[in-house]
Amino acid sequence: MIRVEDDGPVRIVTLDRPAKRNALTPGALDELARVFGAGTESSDCRAYLLRGTGRVFCSGFDLDLCRDDGPEQNIMRSFLEGLSRAILAMRSSDRPVVLAAHGAAIAGGCALLGGADVVVADRGAKLGYPVVRLGISPAVSAPFLLESAGAGATRRRLLDPALFDGAEGARIGLVHELVEGREDVGPRAHEIARSLAAKPALAMKATKKWAMEVGGEKKMPGRAGRALEASLSLVSGDEAVERLVGLWKK
Repeated sequence: MIRVEDDGPVRIVTLDRPAKRNALTPGALDELARVFGAGTESSDCRAYLLRGTGRVFCSGFDLDLCRDDGPEQNIMRSFLEGLSRAILAMRSSDRPVVLAAHGAAIAGGCALLGGADVVVADRGAKLGYPVVRLGISPAVSAPFLLESAGAGATRRRLLDPALFDGAEGARIGLVHELVEGREDVGPRAHEIARSLAAKPALAMKATKKWAMEVGGEKKMPGRAGRALEASLSLVSGDEAVERLVGLWKK
């Protein structure tokens, strides 16, 4: 479901599973981590664009894969571990990462926004972290959202499972540029990626490295690891198992 192609110096990474609203699988998350982690090996890649096909960017994890999971919830663990690795790879890349969040970016899909340097979304896009309804903490997203939105907005959005729109995402700093229609998100994000890729490569790498340093990125792997453990600690608990099983009893 991950398609990678180069448009000159822009490496376009596409979630290509429109029939499932680009729902993520553990394999897809591993592939995202690999692709963004491999950027330093290619002198041709000067910027990334992450986007999705169909009507929405990403609806989150493909929870159908958890239907027959055992009591240890190993598939959900794979989801959370893969998500953490993917976002860390995006943030750690020395190339700028632009993300086109059209239509909706929910749960794990919204978490991916925290790995990007520039997020473009439409004003009416649906965003949010509703996983607390499943008895699972979205703590895995917290260190990345904190860097964008600050402590107050992070607490509010992780505790509140309600979705919010693109305009609210821009107000709290999770979205960096708004466009009116979902069909405008991809072209604008691609335009920004091309503009960043055209800048002097060494200066861009040095600037991103310095921005990461002043933003406390050196501490990010440790924070991300602790946040991941907080989410993992709940997945095989009675509450989470009961609520996940309940999804298929409706």
